[in-house]
Amino acid sequence: EEVCEALGLERMLFVPSARPPHKRETHRDVIAPAALRLEWVRIAVRDNPRFVVDPVEVERDGPSYLVDTLVELGSRHDDELVFVLGADAFRDLGSWREPRRLLTLAHFAVTTRPPSESAVLAEWAPEIVRDDLVVAADGRSARHVRARTWVRVLEITALDISASSIRARLRAGGSVRYLVPDAVLAAVHASGCYTGEDPAGEPLVSTRRRDGSDGSRAGTDESEA
Repeated sequence: EEVCEALGLERMLFVPSARPPHKRETHRDVIAPAALRLEWVRIAVRDNPRFVVDPVEVERDGPSYLVDTLVELGSRHDDELVFVLGADAFRDLGSWREPRRLLTLAHFAVTTRPPSESAVLAEWAPEIVRDDLVVAADGRSARHVRARTWVRVLEITALDISASSIRARLRAGGSVRYLVPDAVLAAVHASGCYTGEDPAGEPLVSTRRRDGSDGSRAGTDESEA
């Protein structure tokens, strides 16, 4: 909501990652099936007319690479795309698939994450893309040297909530009320994903560590239900 207001965006697309190849998972921390996470996101944002859930990655076969998602979304929308991600994910951009191309396909809004830190793009940008960016004197914005795209730092309200900690609380039988919407919490409990066997019999997602790829969410961990 803050990003939409700050940038004057007409709508925000939420794109759950079906098979995030960047996620490091162990037997203690696996994520729920994509179809369930897609439904949970729909429940979470249904009361905000500016928020829209797009199943593009869930419906696409193979790993969920952001470069493929931006190309497809760009072919479907006449409006300019602004990809929103956290500063930690932006720092890791060099390990994603075709990182230099990514910055030509959309504008990038880089949001701060708690704890607070200095917001300087020159320090955050991965080495592989630094020569492609001309950073402003204040260090808070940059423009691409060839494409008509920009990168901006946005300071948002610091909410120190992560998907991994929520999953851990659920598995331990702890309360996550107020960390997720009540309707989503009810759906998560009903699924049994983090408290027992998946009633649908669908296996939980298990992925490998980075392979020069990425997942496509705003950030990543915080984007998963």
